[in-house]
Amino acid sequence: GEATLEQADKLPVPIQKRKIIQNAYLRLTVNQPDSMSKQLTQLAESLDGYVSQSGTYETILRIPSNRFEDALDQISTLGKLTDKSIRGKDVTNQYYDLEIRIENAEKARKRYLELLAQAENVETALKVEKELERLNTELDQLQGQMKRLENLTSFSTITIRHEERKKPGPIGY
Repeated sequence: GEATLEQADKLPVPIQKRKIIQNAYLRLTVNQPDSMSKQLTQLAESLDGYVSQSGTYETILRIPSNRFEDALDQISTLGKLTDKSIRGKDVTNQYYDLEIRIENAEKARKRYLELLAQAENVETALKVEKELERLNTELDQLQGQMKRLENLTSFSTITIRHEERKKPGPIGY
């Protein structure tokens, strides 16, 4: 049979099948902050990622999750690392819950299509079509949520704040 939502929560999920949203925040002190976005763009592209936001003092990268550690190591070499925080959010249950809901909605949709083909009058056909319309909307929403989760878990987000290294001023000023 079908797993209910309560059962889905208790199903053991192998570690490689877990869905984790990874975010990192790094602060670097660098000699030339304005050249950082170019270096970070090249770094992201070399890891099959991309820049999602870029500014003089902050750059946000989206890196394939399996290259997350590589990216952190490489970024750390571009300046003096002054702050680093990494957060992971496990969305495995949410993901598999969506999967079950999509499957169930698709099964229901198939049954309604069969009912529509057997509808004996216009009134019945209209009722079935109304249900189909509702199900199609629900399916679109669920599939949209799933695509978003897939994107968030397959690409990690790394925010890099790049600040200029303070040059020592005149002594005794």
